[in-house]
Amino acid sequence: MCWRDMRAWKATLLAALFVLFDAGYAHAAEPDIFERGLARGPVSAGLTAFVGGLLVCLTPCVYPMIAITVSVFGARQSKSRLHAMGLSTAFVLGISAMFTPLGVVAGYTGSLFGAALANPWVLALVAVVFLALAASMFGAFDFVLPSGLNNRLAQLGGVGYGGAFLVGAVSGLIAAPCTGPVLTGILLWISKTKSASLGAAALFAFSMGLGLPFWLVGTFAVSLPKGGAWMVSIKSIFGIILSVAALYFLKGAIPPLAHFSFANNGFVVAAAVLLAAGLALGAVHLTFEKGQTLPAIRKATGIVASVAGLFLLVGWLEAPKGKLSWEPSEQLARTRAESERRPMLVDFTAEWCGACKELSRITFSDPTVMTEARRFVAVKVDATNEDDAEVDKVKDRYGVVGLPTVVLLGSDGRERARFTEFVPPDRFLTAIRNIE
Repeated sequence: MCWRDMRAWKATLLAALFVLFDAGYAHAAEPDIFERGLARGPVSAGLTAFVGGLLVCLTPCVYPMIAITVSVFGARQSKSRLHAMGLSTAFVLGISAMFTPLGVVAGYTGSLFGAALANPWVLALVAVVFLALAASMFGAFDFVLPSGLNNRLAQLGGVGYGGAFLVGAVSGLIAAPCTGPVLTGILLWISKTKSASLGAAALFAFSMGLGLPFWLVGTFAVSLPKGGAWMVSIKSIFGIILSVAALYFLKGAIPPLAHFSFANNGFVVAAAVLLAAGLALGAVHLTFEKGQTLPAIRKATGIVASVAGLFLLVGWLEAPKGKLSWEPSEQLARTRAESERRPMLVDFTAEWCGACKELSRITFSDPTVMTEARRFVAVKVDATNEDDAEVDKVKDRYGVVGLPTVVLLGSDGRERARFTEFVPPDRFLTAIRNIE
């Protein structure tokens, strides 16, 4: 492969990884990078998880397994293309059998996870986990199973579809430590959706992405490019994204981080320059090799700059482009609404609530919505801290059991509408226009 082709290949991978992180930027900028894909529906979320699985295959601890594993389950020795396809398909289904149940478990335990995210200590712990995963991507340590266990697992299976299926399941177990960073992000996201079915679908899509290169090599005897420095670059990109994810979880534990974003053009230019400078310094293409002090310093500086720049860029995208006039407290808002005989808008939000931020960024900042909503007395109730007794009283007053919750009251003080999910501007506008 010539240098120009290699550069194009790396550029394509970089673009694909940003698709993984952004997924069209349809959803709010959350620490869980896969939540964005959900905003466009389950199909988009599945595609995002699929890309994550595919990119995991390009890391140094999975990529070298492909050709060897294909030989183990017998696709290389098949007498026909159809038989090779069947064995390869059984192998990939074995991988999915390993990972899909994790999505179901994560979905069923989602309510516990959502409650835990209200605790700053839990948020800080999750951030530490993401930073540890990022450090592994930068080469600080490797997630590997003991060599003895790896050897025993590799001897399982055999010729035939059942054997190929078993080899797939075992390969999923062997690869699990290598998939840790991306898999952890998906599982955290699934926990927040609280949907076992969506969790199963996302992990199945992840398995399909992870198994696709194995399937192609097994079915069509595809020759893969040789491994090399480009795989280390992919790991560095994962490390940068995981570091940004850690910062987003820290936003709930460190309040100043939650407000460090602006919607003006100067802010986005500065963030983009910071990100570009970090990449130019060597955040991706350099390595932490022993005895190479200057390159190590350049890479470390580049990583810090890239993480900061990307964090600020996503914060800029997240920042509302327009603002409603919000009352400082629910009690003051209620008093004002009663005295002036005006309708009332009560928005219950939290730092860990992605749909809440989406409402703020898209719906409440829509020019037409803002114009119509000026008739309302609007108040935000920050429910990030579950130990706040005053917030609990307000939630009880309005019967709030989960977030997001937006309550619309008429000028007579009676509830006229309630939303417990993200609603687009046009639907929200129709609702408030019908309230007097």
